[in-house]
Amino acid sequence: MNFVNYYMPTKILLEEDVILNNSNLFHTYGDKALIVTGKTSSIVNGSLKDVTKALDKEGILYDVFNDVEENPSLETVENIAKLGISQKSNFMIGIGGGSPIDASKAAGVLINNPIATRYNLFNSPELKSLPVIAIPTTAGTGTETTPYSIVTDNELQTKHGICQKVFPEIALLDVKYLMFLPEKITINTSIDALSHLIEGYLSSKSNIMSDALAEKGLKLFGECLIMIREKDFNCLVREKLMLASTIAGMVIAQSGTSLPHRMGYALTYFHNIPHGKANGIFLKSYLEFCEDKNKVRKILYLLTLENLDELGNFINNILGYVDSVNYKDICSYADQVFLNKIKLKNHPTPVTREDILKIYNDSLKI
Repeated sequence: MNFVNYYMPTKILLEEDVILNNSNLFHTYGDKALIVTGKTSSIVNGSLKDVTKALDKEGILYDVFNDVEENPSLETVENIAKLGISQKSNFMIGIGGGSPIDASKAAGVLINNPIATRYNLFNSPELKSLPVIAIPTTAGTGTETTPYSIVTDNELQTKHGICQKVFPEIALLDVKYLMFLPEKITINTSIDALSHLIEGYLSSKSNIMSDALAEKGLKLFGECLIMIREKDFNCLVREKLMLASTIAGMVIAQSGTSLPHRMGYALTYFHNIPHGKANGIFLKSYLEFCEDKNKVRKILYLLTLENLDELGNFINNILGYVDSVNYKDICSYADQVFLNKIKLKNHPTPVTREDILKIYNDSLKI
C-alpha cells in the first residue's frame, strides 16, 4: 500500500438554513467580516441576505465586495484586499461559485500581509491568509474543501493558482442556493466536478483515502447522469451534485488535477469557454490516453456507462462541441502545457508534447 498523507481541516456542514442555524460559529473569527461575492447571484438565491442576517444577529460588523467577475483577475483580488485592509477585516466570507471563494482566499493573504503584493501570491508560500468561510452556491469547483485559489493573470495571459494553501475554516452547504442556478451553469459546473473526480482518481498523487472519496463522488454523479442528460434538476439531484462537488474538492486537495485542467485554461482565457466545459471536452480522449485501464473501467462502472464512447457522447450532447480553435492555436497551447512540469507530474506516466497535441486534436473540432 502506498504511503498516505491525508489532511482535510475544513469543517463541513450541510443542512437546510445552515447559515442561520450556525450563526454562532462566526464569532470564532472576529468582529469584522468582509463578504466577497458576485454582482447578482447571491442576491437572487438569498445567500447574501442569510449571511448579513446571521452577522447582524451575532452583532458582527461587515463590509461587502460584490464585484467579483467570472475567473477573477489579480486586479480584482487587489481591490478586495484594499477594502479589507482599510476596514480592518478579521475574516473573509466567500459566497458563490469558485470565483468569489477563490478571490476571497487570495485577498485574505494580501489583507493579512499588508506589505505583500500580487507577486507574493506566487513566490511566498509561507504567507498566511485571514480565516475564510466558504458558502458555495454552485456544485462544481469544490473550492470549499480545497486549499487552492485559481486566479486570472492578465500579464501572463492565463489562469494559475496562488502558492499559499488556504483551506476554508468552514464550508456551509445548503442546497436551496442551487435551486436558482440556470441550466447552463448547472451543467458546466457539474462537469467541472466530474473532471476533479476523474483527474484526482487517476493522479500520480492519489492514495487509498483520496480514491475512496473519488469512488463515492463518481457513484453520486452516476446516480445523476440520466437527470443531467434530461436536464431534470430537482432538489435531490442538486443535493447529490453538491455532495459530489464537495467530495471532489476533498479529492483534489490531496491529489491535485491533471492534464484536462491545465489544457482547459487556454480555452477559457482566449476563447471564453466556461471552465467546466473547457475541462470536460478533454475527458474522453484523456481517459483513452491513460494507461491504468482498471481505474478507467471503474470510472465507467461507477458512472453507469458501458464504454468511453458513451462518456464522449454524454459530454458532447450536454456541453456541445468547441469549434472556435484552430490548429495553430492548439500547437501553441500544447507547448505551454508541456512546459508546466508540475502539472505533468500529476500524470502517472510520461507525457510528451505530441500526447498533449493529440488530446487537443481529438477533442476539438479542428
